Amino acid sequence: MAVKNKENKLIVSVSPHVRDGESVGRIMWSVNLALLPAFIMAVYYFGPRAVYVTGLSILAAVLTEHFFQKGIGRPSTIHDGSAVLTGLLLGLNLPASVPFYIPIAGSFFVITIVKMLFGGLGYNVFNPALMGRAFLLITWPKAMTIWYEPTAKFVGMDATTTATPLGVLKEEGLPKLIQMFGDKSDMYLGMLSGNTAGSLGETSALALLVGALFLMARRYITWHIPVSFLGTVALFAWVFGGEGFFNGDPLIHVLSGGLFLGAFFMATDYVTCPTVRKGQIIFGIGCGAITMLIRLWGGFPEGVMFAVLLMNCFAPLIDRSVKPELFGAVKEQKQ
Repeated sequence: MAVKNKENKLIVSVSPHVRDGESVGRIMWSVNLALLPAFIMAVYYFGPRAVYVTGLSILAAVLTEHFFQKGIGRPSTIHDGSAVLTGLLLGLNLPASVPFYIPIAGSFFVITIVKMLFGGLGYNVFNPALMGRAFLLITWPKAMTIWYEPTAKFVGMDATTTATPLGVLKEEGLPKLIQMFGDKSDMYLGMLSGNTAGSLGETSALALLVGALFLMARRYITWHIPVSFLGTVALFAWVFGGEGFFNGDPLIHVLSGGLFLGAFFMATDYVTCPTVRKGQIIFGIGCGAITMLIRLWGGFPEGVMFAVLLMNCFAPLIDRSVKPELFGAVKEQKQ
């Protein structure tokens, strides 16, 4: 966009030049709203512990950002909803069993180190919530791998610990996993609805899909990263996930673990993913491939967190590699 000022100087602003009514705050609060179905299902299945864990995470994130900005003499930006979103996403990445200090420490680390020391919103290199989970997993590995059974059908009873579906699949195989649910149809239904052990926000694929469709309808995210991410996971699971080749069950890997949360709400983070559509597809394929490499042959039953963080490193390189040609540009002829 070129305009002339009073001194008759031509000022060219940086692209993009299209303006609309959207703002950072509106987008952030819309994503918070899109995560509400997943949070409600977490409360339904894990009870007051879900409110406790996510509440501490959000409160710690908001307070940390507010006092950090006040401490360096900047106006507080907690009203834009980004700190709430970071705390909510981190809380949904935690088990219901964690002690109180884990969501507090995770939010403090995420806001201070991952976000604010890199320059604040829009400057972070890695997805903040996933970096928070990685930090907590390294620091308190035992507390971060204790999983409660869903308590919706056990009202008034003490929570019992169990393994996640991916953990059972990796350690004991598919027959044991099916036996845990009763039969295959119950297994798929349990994974789809969220009636499984796991982190607060990675259990109900259906609730996450509802929120994702809302974001797509608002055009805050597109299909490029989620579809390429999910499709790559399904392909790897089918080809390599069973006895021999082309005998795997893609639905198990697509519906279980943190795949929906990662594909729709983590990998699509504006700041840490490529901006070019072709690059987003490459990014999603890379996330899916790394996820399945870890799930099938790595030391952890889940690989979404590591996959997204690793691909965050390559996002700038991917953008530079697939950037479109400038309209009207003419290549200089070498003499």
